[in-house]
Amino acid sequence: MKEYFQKYSAAIGFVLRFLIVYAALTALYNWFIASAAPYPDQITTWVTEQSEWILEYSPYHIRMVLDDTDPFYRVMINDTYAARIIEGCNSVSVLILFVTFIIAFRGSWKHTVLYSLGGIVLLYLTNLFRIVILTMGVYKYPEYTEILHQLVFPAIIYGAMFILWIIWVKKFTKA
Repeated sequence: MKEYFQKYSAAIGFVLRFLIVYAALTALYNWFIASAAPYPDQITTWVTEQSEWILEYSPYHIRMVLDDTDPFYRVMINDTYAARIIEGCNSVSVLILFVTFIIAFRGSWKHTVLYSLGGIVLLYLTNLFRIVILTMGVYKYPEYTEILHQLVFPAIIYGAMFILWIIWVKKFTKA
């Protein structure tokens, strides 16, 4: 049994680091969300405000309206309810997964911190533009709402994260 632990120590270390960091960051984020209830958390509010700011450059009249009963924002385009921005739209779960992988697949601490911060900024901006384009797409092509929301736009953010992971593993890890 000892020989298996020695043989697979790198893989076991990766899995343990991944599980510990993921559990810790997820627990911290869940506490953060719960502390905001019954309103949207601050990150979701920032994402909403920043998406609204970008959407104001569109040819449409845009308003983000806090829902009266649930913790989300209604996206109103030309006074039509086009979409909603909920906690899951703020990309924090994607950022947690990204950072967890970077920490678990070890590199130097300097590279880990800098790459994590750079990746967070890039993924956050990708998410903002994902929300903007998705909102406009749902408004203009409501018949494609499901495919846009469930397939196309998740592929954008997860695809960007996957590319960042590959760059991390190839350029910065100790593996």
